[in-house]
Order: sequence, then structure tokens, then C-alpha cells
Amino acid sequence: MRAGKLDRTITIQAFTSTVDDYGTPTETWADVTTLRAQLIEASTEEYQRAYGEGSNTAVIFRIRWLDGVTVDQRVLYEGKALNIRETKEIGRRKGLELRCEEVRT
Repeated sequence: MRAGKLDRTITIQAFTSTVDDYGTPTETWADVTTLRAQLIEASTEEYQRAYGEGSNTAVIFRIRWLDGVTVDQRVLYEGKALNIRETKEIGRRKGLELRCEEVRT
């Protein structure tokens, strides 16, 4: 993996739950790390669903190996939140491919 191809900046976040001073639980997304990534593919697919027309944006990133990345986390990229759908190891812990899908609210 060449450093020159890692031309994007992404942030990996994990869902956390904390308790404030009054005992109220607060659930938020907390930053795990910010790192450089290569954008492999970004595509939008439109399809029909039971409730109407929908669209799905899929994005694939390549990053250097980072231990502990799971599908329970998400990626922030250009102000958009992307759920991690799949992770694939590249080589023997040389890199990691993140297959993500845009979060719809």
C-alpha cells in the first residue's frame, strides 16, 4: 500500500454509553481514531422498496492495518456517517478494506 494513494481522511467512531453526574445514561458516538484512507469506490444504487423508491450509497475504503475495527463501528467521511458493513484483511495484516453504507435518517 503506497502512502501517496491514502489521500482521504476518515474518522472511525464507536457507540458508547456513559452516565453523567445525575445518573442519566447518555449514548453517543465517540471518535476512536482519525486516519488516512484510499477511496476505492463510491456508488449509488436506486431500487424499489415496499414503502417507495429508495437509494443506497456504498463506499469502499482501504486503510493501513488497524486492530479492533468491527462492523459495530462507523466511519465519518466528508460530514457523512457511514455504517461499516464488512471488513476484509489485505495481505497478512498489511491493510484493511472497509465496505461501508451511508446512514439514512
